[in-house]
Amino acid sequence: MTNLDIGLHHDAVPVSQSGYELLTSPALNKGTAFTERERWEFGLNGLLPAHVSTLAEQVERRLLALRGLSNDLDRYVYLRDLQDTNETLFYSLLVSNTEELLPIVYTPTVGPGSQQFSRIFRRPRGYFLSIPLQNQMKRILSHDRFDNVEVIVVTDGERVLGLGDQGVGGMGISIGKTALYTCCAGLHPSTTLPIFLDVGTDNQALLNDPLYMGWRHPRVTGEQYDEFLDAFVVAVNDRWPHVVLQWEDFGRNNALRLLNRYRDRLCTFNDDVQGTAAAATGTLLAALNVTNVPITDQRICILGAGSAGCGIAGLLVRAMVEAGLSDAAAARSIFMVDVNGLLLDDMPELSTSQYPFARAAQDVVHWTRGAKGGVDLLETVTRVKPTVLIGVSGQRGAFSEAIVRKMAEGTFRPIIFPLSNPTACCEAEPADLYAWTDDRAIVGVGSPFPPFERNGVMFSADQVNNSYIFPGVGLGAVASKALRISDGMFMAAAKTLADISRLTVSPNGNILPPVSALRGIAFEIAKAVGSKAQDEMLAIDAGEAALVRAIRQKMWNPAYDPYVRSN
Repeated sequence: MTNLDIGLHHDAVPVSQSGYELLTSPALNKGTAFTERERWEFGLNGLLPAHVSTLAEQVERRLLALRGLSNDLDRYVYLRDLQDTNETLFYSLLVSNTEELLPIVYTPTVGPGSQQFSRIFRRPRGYFLSIPLQNQMKRILSHDRFDNVEVIVVTDGERVLGLGDQGVGGMGISIGKTALYTCCAGLHPSTTLPIFLDVGTDNQALLNDPLYMGWRHPRVTGEQYDEFLDAFVVAVNDRWPHVVLQWEDFGRNNALRLLNRYRDRLCTFNDDVQGTAAAATGTLLAALNVTNVPITDQRICILGAGSAGCGIAGLLVRAMVEAGLSDAAAARSIFMVDVNGLLLDDMPELSTSQYPFARAAQDVVHWTRGAKGGVDLLETVTRVKPTVLIGVSGQRGAFSEAIVRKMAEGTFRPIIFPLSNPTACCEAEPADLYAWTDDRAIVGVGSPFPPFERNGVMFSADQVNNSYIFPGVGLGAVASKALRISDGMFMAAAKTLADISRLTVSPNGNILPPVSALRGIAFEIAKAVGSKAQDEMLAIDAGEAALVRAIRQKMWNPAYDPYVRSN
């Protein structure tokens, strides 16, 4: 065997590209890791330095460069460029350093990354489908490059995290979420597709920005918006009839409406509604292992009654009902506070998802009203004495010291989850919550905060984030070939997260497994979700062993394959 034969074996991948074309293909590029044989065979000699690197060496080199950058936005740009240059190296770096790099690729840094999207744009990734292209959608989606797609993440950029309308910058969210499907669930990059639906923007600063890259038009609404969404769903369903379609960061008026409109037409879910709900419910169930107070005895206050808040409330009701409460009793255990105060049944324009949680106005007639005429959060906490406080309001500092101390007066181990993303929109800082409750609180945040000193040691608050849920849900749906994604499947995901957490929970420590364990968590959630789909007759029941094999077969580990010329 000669040196040029090294690395050639029966599993070699046939490749037609060569030279610069091969080096600029992110799916195929190996950079300095091309072997000597491959360099001769694909015309790469002279285009690369002489040393043949291993993937591990490349990861170390990139990690050193990344750590040498001065801020997280620069690191975000660096990683996005690597993703568009060498996908295998990008994912190897991410998988082996998940805890360090997830906050860069995902929240919180994806927030400013989306805000600066038009300025940091390098190369196209996924699809940008604008209103003017509506009649061409089926032709656009037909490119054979995307024949293997199994999961799509789509957004229209109207409500990016807690930052509002970011127009075309919303594509950063879709790209970030698809990256997590590969990093956390192992889905091959070629099977995931980010899509941005460009229906314009109402962000005047973007419309006035000469560098803005989206469609310069006020955000389209009403019938024209619905026709565009219908055309998109039809085109997707025709192109990929078994795809998992994930809705991401749609506005308050559209998130639940679109979910309800399409959930029985294809395999789809809304991560902000259902993924957030499962993450919050699973973490709450884990926290109850510390308090030893059953979920049926909880009084839960939720700040933010939009799609995320209502999604959390709905799944918590399901958990309480499964634990023995009636639907009505479960709903009475939840108090929702929105911009106009505590939800009351005499408020005009309550949505159908809000109404089950509205309190009778006559029951609070003697409660103190705030400046806006409603019952504010402080008054609600004072009267209700909640055991759980959850924030999805996007209002920085909304959990004030007065509110938190009042809550701590009424419950020995208050459970407090300020979940709004990014950290700039979070309802409270975790260090403050521990201080204001004399270190009695059980705290979970939506985005990672820097470590802080707690009881003389450095401590990192639990991240109650959808990354614990949606990768496993998508993996389970794909592996089981589920026809639909049900609320029962999300309940199974939440309970699995709680069961996994039970093994690591400690009275005064973290209640969730570390982010470095996300791949293992996704595997377990995929099993639970796939099994639930079979139980609900949403997938063919081929047995547990077959399901596990299917899940494992879908989980790709980033490594370089040997190549041979295909012509």
